[in-house]
Amino acid sequence: MSLPLADAFKGRRIFMTGHTGFKGSWLALWLHKLGAQVFGYSLAPPTEPNNFELSGVRALLAAHHESDIRDAARLAQALNDAEPEVVFHLAAQALVREGYARPRETFDTNVLGTANLLEAVRMRRKPCVAIVVTSDKCYAPDGGGPAGHRETDPLGGEDPYSASKAAAEHVVAAYRRAFFPPEGLARHGVKVASVRAGNVIGGGDWAKDRIVTDIVRSLAAQRPVPVRNPRAVRPWQHVLEPLGGYLTLAARMLASDDPHWPDAWNFGPRGAGDVPVVEVVNQIIAAWGAGTWQDVSDARQPPETAVLRLSIEKAVRELGWSPRWDLREAVRRTAAWYRAYYENPGADMRPACLDDIAAYEAAG
Repeated sequence: MSLPLADAFKGRRIFMTGHTGFKGSWLALWLHKLGAQVFGYSLAPPTEPNNFELSGVRALLAAHHESDIRDAARLAQALNDAEPEVVFHLAAQALVREGYARPRETFDTNVLGTANLLEAVRMRRKPCVAIVVTSDKCYAPDGGGPAGHRETDPLGGEDPYSASKAAAEHVVAAYRRAFFPPEGLARHGVKVASVRAGNVIGGGDWAKDRIVTDIVRSLAAQRPVPVRNPRAVRPWQHVLEPLGGYLTLAARMLASDDPHWPDAWNFGPRGAGDVPVVEVVNQIIAAWGAGTWQDVSDARQPPETAVLRLSIEKAVRELGWSPRWDLREAVRRTAAWYRAYYENPGADMRPACLDDIAAYEAAG
């Protein structure tokens, strides 16, 4: 990265939603390493086991609130108490198949939860940087062509989860234009950006119906890995890649009132990371050292987008951010993290996370 992140975040007050989740727990660890004070607001960890507890994240926080982002009053109170300079909004219903099972809750959480967060920022009436995390699935499902989806492509979604993420993007854009226009920063001081990442892998993810979860649970139990959509193409990347992008963007906005930064940004892999699910499965099995997989695809299961690609040209060219680890390195580190856990269940996994973070920083 072109910016010294420790200089950008040391001593900063950070309010983060979703800090008990997979990506949130990694981001909280990284921010603490950078010297920030992290105030977390989230539901309890969504799975057992989970990285939040295994890595002892709670002990590193300035405050920990177990609350729902749909509770607008509690969210606003927690944000006001934190007096943040930066807000990272990661709390979400994050699973496509869960969206089919609980569509109303998915829209409530992802759309109204985002509106609640931005309304709390608005009513606080103090300058801050706000990064709202959505998804690559916010785009209209045409694959984005060979170059991948660009930030200016149409938003859409043919399932509840994807549609909720597209709607969340509209909420962000509406608040930015109506209340926090970038050209009016001298008046309001609030810089709001949305970020869209591809499929992330890395240690500590046990979410239901996630391919890495299915793989490591099956390999640890010496069972064939069930693969529902072996030919689906996704932009795969280690979890630290998009988190590095979010931090880079936040650092830019902290350092500058340039109205260019509060916008929508993609963070994905280079083109070689856009591969079918089965290739990721085979690479993880190879890195693990043993195992097999079986095709359990079923035409009756809820449909998912067949091909997703992201263009990262804007982030590379304008932010100075670029991916550091190719898919093979991301897989190697993911497999090593899980092997360490399953060889010693319940062990403190914070050192493994910090080792990956240090290696990622050094790779720049």
